[in-house]
Amino acid sequence: MPVDTHCPYCALQCGMRLTGTTVAPREFPTSRGGLCQKGWTAAAVLDSPGRLTTPLVRTGGELRPASWGTALDTVARRVRALQDTHGRDAVAVFGGGGLTNEKAYLLGKFARVALGTARIDYNGRFCMSSAAAASTRAFGLDRGLPFPVSDLAGAGAVLLAGANPAETMPPFTQHLAGAELVVVDPRRTPTAEAATLHLQPAPGTDLALALGVLHAVVADGHLDKAYVAERTTGFDDAWRIAAAWWPERVERVTGVAAADQRRAAALLAEAGSAYVLTARGTEQHAGGTDTVGAWINLALALGLPGRLGSGFGCLTGQGNGQGGREHGQKADQLPGYRRLDDPAARAHVAGVWGVDPDSLPGPGPSAAELLDSDARALLVFGSNPVVSAPDAGRVTGWLAGLGLLVVADVVLSETARHADVVLPVTQWAEEDGTLTNLEGRILLRRKAVDPPAEVRTDLDVLAGLAVRLGQPAARFPADAEAVFDELRRASAGGPADYAGVTYDRLRAGEALHWPVPRVDHPGTPRLFLDSFAHPDGRARFAPVDHSGPAEAPDDEFPLVVTTGRVLAHYQSGAQTRLVPELASAVPSCFVEVHPDTAARVGLADGDSALVSSRRGSVVARVRAVASMRPDVVFLPFHFAGEGRANLLTNPALDPVSGMPEFKVCAGRLSPVEVR
Repeated sequence: MPVDTHCPYCALQCGMRLTGTTVAPREFPTSRGGLCQKGWTAAAVLDSPGRLTTPLVRTGGELRPASWGTALDTVARRVRALQDTHGRDAVAVFGGGGLTNEKAYLLGKFARVALGTARIDYNGRFCMSSAAAASTRAFGLDRGLPFPVSDLAGAGAVLLAGANPAETMPPFTQHLAGAELVVVDPRRTPTAEAATLHLQPAPGTDLALALGVLHAVVADGHLDKAYVAERTTGFDDAWRIAAAWWPERVERVTGVAAADQRRAAALLAEAGSAYVLTARGTEQHAGGTDTVGAWINLALALGLPGRLGSGFGCLTGQGNGQGGREHGQKADQLPGYRRLDDPAARAHVAGVWGVDPDSLPGPGPSAAELLDSDARALLVFGSNPVVSAPDAGRVTGWLAGLGLLVVADVVLSETARHADVVLPVTQWAEEDGTLTNLEGRILLRRKAVDPPAEVRTDLDVLAGLAVRLGQPAARFPADAEAVFDELRRASAGGPADYAGVTYDRLRAGEALHWPVPRVDHPGTPRLFLDSFAHPDGRARFAPVDHSGPAEAPDDEFPLVVTTGRVLAHYQSGAQTRLVPELASAVPSCFVEVHPDTAARVGLADGDSALVSSRRGSVVARVRAVASMRPDVVFLPFHFAGEGRANLLTNPALDPVSGMPEFKVCAGRLSPVEVR
């Protein structure tokens, strides 16, 4: 029987209909009946030969099949031993932005109640954390898009900073068809090709560019003075910095012509309806929070946020990147987007959980810090840090030195290959669960097929481990709807309030955007129309200045290496590389480089190149691209082995968000030596 569900990949959560393992698109507001190549082939992973179907326990140096009882007993026994010797924080937990709301919620509860550890974070720290921090600072609340995606269809102009939706979420581009498009990207991507205006800054200079466009807005008479006076604070401090970044100065730093900066300002100001949207290219920097803040400043100066038909937003990446950070698997948060260091929040959530608030640990380290801590054990759910973490060679060595590594996954990922215990879990079409898409809409993704006989849900795994660690069985339900009902109570009254959302309402097809505080509440598709979430109701300008990347090119490493996604693959590629159609489309790592840059080191299109940084080297096939900046090379980050782009990346962290600097590191290009 056909089941209406949603794609397992990005936060657009395109609508699809699944009949067995046959995929068909269906009408849904975010995707308008569209699917990308990944969506069309999503069901191929359900019966892939690479699928995990039985627990594995390392014995005699090799991973060998084991019963569930043996696997879970082994984990519990070794966790207890490590905590008895080294303390509660000896055990850490690493989650994922693709986990359902129910899994993210129960994982956070498991870490803080069953393990009693402060060390829990997730791979969304590598994805959305800078935008979340900047939005919270500016608006008092973070929801990727504080308006429905469909609102974009009426826009006169849209600025996309560090976003390439033509490859990362193709159905999204339908919503941009009627707008003048300004694209900020160091590469001439397919999205940039479709733009009215492409601004091509040097990687790591986005903040300077945002200051230059803001300067042009003010100097050319486009500042919305009434909006700034009535709905914001802090403009004078922000302008004091931007005043020194006139477009000609910005041109010298970024390479973007002063005339183009002024044109961008005019396009947005004169459009009547305009949006500023950011994504990973702007966020994945050691100064990513301030960079997003600079683009928010631009939007505020134009009077866009909190106005019907205009606004600021961030394009969430992972399938549950929004919900995944709202319900407790992030190091500093409790369910409902509550702060872990807020006594009232601790008391509320502890009451739902039936524990003493004082028993809950405080905030722990961010993801990159967790993967470089003195923890003795790591439990990984829905992530693959061997490929996805910055300075991946060091992370791999850190994992090898643990006393216990446990991985729950669908396939034998590169991280799972290093594990002591591997737990096979269900995937998207084999279970019910909710996700929250990029516009804050809660979706029910329904079970359509049965999993293999020996595969369990992550909720089952957490429940089984919790009981073995001494928790009462009733405290850790394994039924998704029961977990969601508890999540509703835990989130009630919080910024991300799901109290009024029920499975029945979702089954009935209601469009529920949080907050939904009551079961008779229609949801909140558009935030900030009346006021922002700060106590005074005003948005905050941020006084931010450009300082540049943490690592600059030099004589030894004269190029800038930047990373990103391609259409055919997703995240670490652990699943998409198992899909023949996707693997054949892009079978291995490549490096995009200007033909002249390649020629200077004796390379041409199709050659094998060695791309190196201070941390490691990657082998990649040369793609000579005339539109590339001569000082920049680009690598996709979806590949394993000698093609792991994150062997190069810089683990320097944003001091506010904990985001690593994925988008900029100093590198060099050379031919592969033949031995």
